[in-house]
Amino acid sequence: MPNNNQRNSESIDVPSTPLSEGDPTRSPILRLHEVTKTYGEERAVRDLSVTVYEGEVLTLLGPSGCGKTTTLRLLAGLDRPTSGTIYLGESCIASDETFVPAEKRGIGLVFQDFALFPHLTIAENIGFGLHNLDTDAKERRINDLLDLINLPEFHDRMPDQLSGGQQQRVALARALAPKPTILLLDEPFSNLDVRLRIDMREEIRRILKTTGVTAISVTHDQEEALSIGDRVAVMNNGNVEQIDRPEAVFQHPQSRFIAEFLGQANFLSGRVHNMHVETGVGVIETNRIDGHQNGAIDILVRPDDLRAIPTNEEDADGYIIHRQYSGTAFIYRIQLTNRNIVHCMHNHSERYEINTPVRVNLIANHTLTAFPQLEKTK
Repeated sequence: MPNNNQRNSESIDVPSTPLSEGDPTRSPILRLHEVTKTYGEERAVRDLSVTVYEGEVLTLLGPSGCGKTTTLRLLAGLDRPTSGTIYLGESCIASDETFVPAEKRGIGLVFQDFALFPHLTIAENIGFGLHNLDTDAKERRINDLLDLINLPEFHDRMPDQLSGGQQQRVALARALAPKPTILLLDEPFSNLDVRLRIDMREEIRRILKTTGVTAISVTHDQEEALSIGDRVAVMNNGNVEQIDRPEAVFQHPQSRFIAEFLGQANFLSGRVHNMHVETGVGVIETNRIDGHQNGAIDILVRPDDLRAIPTNEEDADGYIIHRQYSGTAFIYRIQLTNRNIVHCMHNHSERYEINTPVRVNLIANHTLTAFPQLEKTK
């Protein structure tokens, strides 16, 4: 929301031209090369190699225990890698011989619980790390940041007088105040209610893009990662399984784990024969399929790729066995006659009863990803 009384924001460093989102032609600002971190017998991060580019927002996404928080701690300087190297720009900040402590890295950190100082005003919180500025410059920087986060009138308020979303914006402003080279965000929306999370994703991304700061955000929330990141790095078992633009990771996952972790995954089983695959919802030509195309395969489709049409039993592909209402949509779980289970997303006004026979149409107009078919357990 715009601020009609915006002050001169010359110290915010607004880029003169928009940054191209996810553009790897920009300069690398952070490089991890074969980074490993072990705790006793446990290997939390293993041979991790990632490059982050100037001005981008990268989200580290994965389930609990995948290594994303450990990675954040290694970047922040809170932990030292067991092996491997980390470069910030051209400077090595962690290796077998080198370890730059957290306070000398120029990296900002926004904590999960915001960690505002309860005894300091909002202005004092934001200015806490501005030790090298004189009084006037410090006040200008604080005021510019209050404008940036749309809280100019909150200068003298205390943290307990703010809502959760307002506290989060102040925590972000405090981390941005010293102009860090990189900003790290640790599960930044986990303490907010669902409605506020959606609003704050847009607000935080706006602030990050306005300042042009490079940011890495850690989350286990798929929707959050896809909505705020220029690129998404999906982690599993201590390493990155895929890193790409959000839509590429979602539509063309490189592993079955990623396919199942990102949203609701349906798999249509079939066997490649004469350049086509016979599935439970009809024939799919192999020129529509990326990935594995030999023998028995499973083709990934999402609920919005399928549409269920009520029909008579003779023409049906299967039956509705479950219905979930989300307010904006119905998700129907359908058991196909070939025993595959699929989910179809429908408008909230299209209500069908359980046990309704349906014909399932594939309505996707994009290429589909296939994986080798899993062996069936006996």
